[in-house]
Amino acid sequence: MTKNILVTGGAGFIGSNFIRYLLSKAGDYRITNVDLLTYAGSLENLKDLPHPEKMEFIHGNVCDQPLMEQLIEDRQIDTVVHFAAESHVDRSLQGPAAFIQTNLVGTFSMLEAARKVWLQKGLIDMDKVRFHHVSTDEVFGTLAPGDPAFHEDTPYAPNSPYAASKAGSDHLVRSYAKSFGLPITISNCSNNYGPYQFPEKLIPLMILNALHEKPLPIYGDGLQIRDWLYVEDHCDAIWIILQRGEVGESYNIGGENQPSNLEIVRTICKILDEKAPRESGLPHEDLITYVADRPGHDRRYAMNITKIRNELGWEPKLQLEEGLRSTIEWYLSNEDWLQAISKEKNFQDWVQLNYEAREKTLGGAE
Repeated sequence: MTKNILVTGGAGFIGSNFIRYLLSKAGDYRITNVDLLTYAGSLENLKDLPHPEKMEFIHGNVCDQPLMEQLIEDRQIDTVVHFAAESHVDRSLQGPAAFIQTNLVGTFSMLEAARKVWLQKGLIDMDKVRFHHVSTDEVFGTLAPGDPAFHEDTPYAPNSPYAASKAGSDHLVRSYAKSFGLPITISNCSNNYGPYQFPEKLIPLMILNALHEKPLPIYGDGLQIRDWLYVEDHCDAIWIILQRGEVGESYNIGGENQPSNLEIVRTICKILDEKAPRESGLPHEDLITYVADRPGHDRRYAMNITKIRNELGWEPKLQLEEGLRSTIEWYLSNEDWLQAISKEKNFQDWVQLNYEAREKTLGGAE
């Protein structure tokens, strides 16, 4: 039986990787990919897909509830995987409104569309439908030294407009399960990295700045700790949740890699010294520069993945240095993607925004 999957934000970093992952698997899948193509979404991310005939791209806004309802009904969607979100903390500090609109209103719109088609119209067997919401570890706030890692029952304590908007969307999704019986699952993931990541996040920004002999800006002392998850491992976890996850449950997804930001950058520099040495012969680490810390910067994240490991049998496959090597090799081998992205107006707008932010000493990345 054909599985009809609606992926929101499927031209973005994680969404496009998920579609690529899904199309590479055996099975009869039809994917409807909805993306507004804002600054972090690009059709360049969808080139050279395996079995592209199985995916239909729709240029649309998740906040357009009538459109979402029509798509779910007309395409007989039985599975929604909701990636679409504004996702960069720095941007949420500069302009919170877009985060409230996309992450809260957009999630509400998707939930209402699914509720109306699946529950009110009853067009699809409810035993066969699932709404999966993709969220973040940032909803849990920050950990002090010695605190145990975040688990699924950790109280929410978001510290940025981005984190607060994602926390709110998580609560909305749970409320639709409790209030209306919508069959949902939620995953909260740690920091993703890998191919096709828009170069505002820490790892791709450091790679590209280093290759172009630009400073490698690090917030504060650089000792902030994050859990790093290779994007294909994340895609694998989501698919396993869709297959075997219990309706109404949430699952933490992490890479069990928790170095400091400074260690990450130094590792990138070491790999680049080997794979793309500077003409000057100097180490890339000489490009590291420290900038003022950003407001409300969470000090440490760590994810406890015991639940998904024990209940669903998932665990990350790639250790951090292996994943960083793979990521750097991808960027070095995909200059066409970089050149195409750099010509898009969305990228040029980001460059200007990033420059203005750096002028205000918000020049790091995460």
